[in-house]
Amino acid sequence: MKAISVQEIESTVAELCRKANLRLPPDVIERIQKAGEEELSPVGREVLDQILQNAQRAEQTGVSLCQDGGVTIVFAEIGQDVHIVGGMFEDAVNAGIQQGYQSAHLRGSILDSPFHGKNTGFNAPGVIHTKMVLGDQLRLRVMPKGGGADNMSQLKMLVPAEGIDGVRKFVLDVVEQAGPNACPPLIVGVGIGGTFDSVGQLAKHALLREVGTSNPDVAKFERELLEEINNLGIGPMGLGGTITALAVHVETHPLHMASLPVAVNLQCHSARVQTAVL
Repeated sequence: MKAISVQEIESTVAELCRKANLRLPPDVIERIQKAGEEELSPVGREVLDQILQNAQRAEQTGVSLCQDGGVTIVFAEIGQDVHIVGGMFEDAVNAGIQQGYQSAHLRGSILDSPFHGKNTGFNAPGVIHTKMVLGDQLRLRVMPKGGGADNMSQLKMLVPAEGIDGVRKFVLDVVEQAGPNACPPLIVGVGIGGTFDSVGQLAKHALLREVGTSNPDVAKFERELLEEINNLGIGPMGLGGTITALAVHVETHPLHMASLPVAVNLQCHSARVQTAVL
């Protein structure tokens, strides 16, 4: 049994929040650089270059990649041989979010209630997803999820007869309706299967994958969707072009034979994810 203190969890989450808002992951930078080589529109290439310049300056100056610090999503994989000591896990995570956002002078975007709510001032509470796994480690992944892209995401309960063509149409419709509002080029997370309440999380979890890696079970479908999305002509920041999405990541789950839940979770070009293992 491995003991992990809530103080260590808090400080780790705080650092992940700071890093996530100041540094684009290497895989995202590499894919944007490649997109700049592939983009046919001169304006689109200029936008992609500006995105890379922004990322460089954010890391150099300590100023956030985006003014929207987003909702702080925390994915935790907790080893079954881990013992968390000194307090409650979720309290430690939220305290870490508060510490990280305040110390890095990041914008607080969280209201304490849906209607006429007041800003909590420190971007907590976050949204926490936990999963029990084998081992004696705690893996924490922090994803600041901007409101613009999340607002353009959708979920739909298709009927099984609509099949893969119905899923394809829904994904393309969501991206087309989003247009410039989700700040393309996008990473498109798609969840298929499970239930109404789980398919959205599946789509969001798909965004954690290294950009451009494929799901062997649906790799061909991912490639087809990416090509069709990039043929929509929306382009970087909606100014037209051939790169509307950097990647499409599809995750699936077994489902009821009478259902076909599909969720599309859009991620903007500022695809911020940082990971730590305790």
